[in-house]
Amino acid sequence: MNTTPQLIDKFNRKVTYLRLSVTDRCDFRCVYCMSENMQFLPRAQLLTLEEIEVLVQAFVELGVSKVRITGGEPLVRNNVLQLFQGLGKLENLKELVLTTNGSQLEKMAVPLYEAGVKRINISLDSLQPERFQKITRVGKLDNVLRGIDAVLPLGFKRIKLNAVIMKHRNEDEIIDLVNFAIARRIDISFIEEMPLGIISEHARAEAYYSSDEIRRDLEEVFTLIPTTETTGGPARYYQIANTGSRVGFISPHSHNFCEACNRVRVTPEGRLLLCLGQEHSVDLRRVLRAHPLDTAPLKQAIIDAMAIKPKGHDFNLERQPQILRYMNMTGG
Repeated sequence: MNTTPQLIDKFNRKVTYLRLSVTDRCDFRCVYCMSENMQFLPRAQLLTLEEIEVLVQAFVELGVSKVRITGGEPLVRNNVLQLFQGLGKLENLKELVLTTNGSQLEKMAVPLYEAGVKRINISLDSLQPERFQKITRVGKLDNVLRGIDAVLPLGFKRIKLNAVIMKHRNEDEIIDLVNFAIARRIDISFIEEMPLGIISEHARAEAYYSSDEIRRDLEEVFTLIPTTETTGGPARYYQIANTGSRVGFISPHSHNFCEACNRVRVTPEGRLLLCLGQEHSVDLRRVLRAHPLDTAPLKQAIIDAMAIKPKGHDFNLERQPQILRYMNMTGG
């Protein structure tokens, strides 16, 4: 009999998936993610790697079976491999996964695989070097492509590309991005831009390109076969006929995915966010540091937080963002 405790919110949704941002810092400055001149958190405010490991252990003991490490760019945090190595040894953690911009993968792919990372999501919004640099402001496409090449032969359970599609910016690359994924027998997900933080480069409503429009474009070239497969996240997947690849759609605007939400997030300074699009939160860093030798109060704080997990987000492209927190604080 399974006696593992369960985290269940007031809408009877079971939380089994933790997305944990280990840093708000990034070596890119993507236009949809952050301001060009970001003020990052003082390092002293961040959870230590040891505190993060204790925190994840508590979540796993409460029934969380999947942990995604995000950022910012998680691989720019000093000694982050130490964290992956520790988490990879946790009993009952079924999936340790990573979201990255790919810039550090060329040198870190092998140790990540050896640490127990099962799946990797890599952000890739353009295959055109000049456009890639314009979207990321500072990123070099070649570095990311070499990183993708580094992970392909290692035996990861799944490798997936994530692309944020914006009208008049990169929607003309949808087919090229899918062909790139097919050629490497990996998956790709297209993500509607999320209105987190105030940005100056474009009006989000003007740049909005819906999942339905992306699917329409794809179906002019590919046959998409609906599938019930899931990775435990919000994406809806389609098999691309006659290929080894799937395409997913993450649609916070056009197809709200809140009804079956099984996720919570922790920010780099230890704030437990119950919803990406709401500010309901609990300060877990305070609990951790008040009881450094006893995880019982930490677990109780996590259990109690389920009562304030909202039914869903309230994204609206037509108004100033209600969430001033940038994407680099939570990793999406």
